Amino acid sequence: MNTQTLHAPAAPAPMSLFERWLTLWVALCIVAGITLGQLLPGPFQAIGRLEVAQVNLPVGLLIWVMIIPMLLKVDFGALHQVGAHWRGIGVTLFVNWAVKPFSMALLAWIFIRHVFAPWLPAEQLDSYVAGLILLAAAPCTAMVFVWSRLTNGHPLFTLSQVALNDTIMVFAFAPLVALLLGLSAITVPWATLITSVALYIVVPVIVAQLWRRALLRRGTAALEAALARIGPWSIAALLATLVLLFAFQGRAILQQPLVIVMLAVPILIQVFFNSGLAYWLNRRVGEAHSVACPSALIGASNFFELAVAAAISLFGFESGAALATVVGVLIEVPVMLLVVNIVNRSRNWYEAGAARR
Repeated sequence: MNTQTLHAPAAPAPMSLFERWLTLWVALCIVAGITLGQLLPGPFQAIGRLEVAQVNLPVGLLIWVMIIPMLLKVDFGALHQVGAHWRGIGVTLFVNWAVKPFSMALLAWIFIRHVFAPWLPAEQLDSYVAGLILLAAAPCTAMVFVWSRLTNGHPLFTLSQVALNDTIMVFAFAPLVALLLGLSAITVPWATLITSVALYIVVPVIVAQLWRRALLRRGTAALEAALARIGPWSIAALLATLVLLFAFQGRAILQQPLVIVMLAVPILIQVFFNSGLAYWLNRRVGEAHSVACPSALIGASNFFELAVAAAISLFGFESGAALATVVGVLIEVPVMLLVVNIVNRSRNWYEAGAARR
């Protein structure tokens, strides 16, 4: 694999219009979904019944359109690069797999089961916890390329950590989710969980990598052109999925609009805790700032497309789990831009400490 090929997907253009204003689009989808769900309940209920083996067909198609363009950016050939910055990779893996899912499970237990429990519907508490766990168990894939670019992150390190994380996710997502749901006393529907992993991780990875190889046979320019062309498809499919979700969630949200704010609290705490921990650990081990930034950002962000897909498959459109994962989408861009701003402004502090190691 040549260097030019490795650099191309890791250094995309600055945030697109859709990406920069993702929070606004999500907010509009909330309004549109709730409104349409109240005005046209029949058609949405009909969509909800289009299932095969507990997989909703329209949503399954939309989620493939969401996920495959994201995975097309990932070059698994970059895995041989992981040794170049082994300390940064070690920090990334530690935070993503040993800290982040468990810290979110703890935060969900504290805030959902205790602090906010009196103001949340009792029958949805388990589902909210499950959604937050699903969100934390899926490390960021595509958007981390954008965050890394905004911090002048090392492109090959960014690419190699994403490739390694995605490889681990194929094998670890289902067992990790099952473990944490079990610890939270939530029944694990193993058959549905394994089906979700196959449908929304394994198959999209295979399709994306076959498509990527076919494009690269025509040159790096062909891959870049395809990524630019299909990028809006992913966002559009995400927004369409959100409209469907909020059409089903509309009644619950109208009855308790503050539920979104309460679900956002543990997500926000987790973002700042994990990004700060990864950033500090990289400084402690003496990694370069260009490595610490993408390492911190991948620990703070989430593969929310996968989390939304798994929540719908496991618990359904109208579940608290689906709503919890969507809250992660709602706050993703503004919060991550704040983290980007923090690591950029603290560069002198970081390098002064790392230089002493």
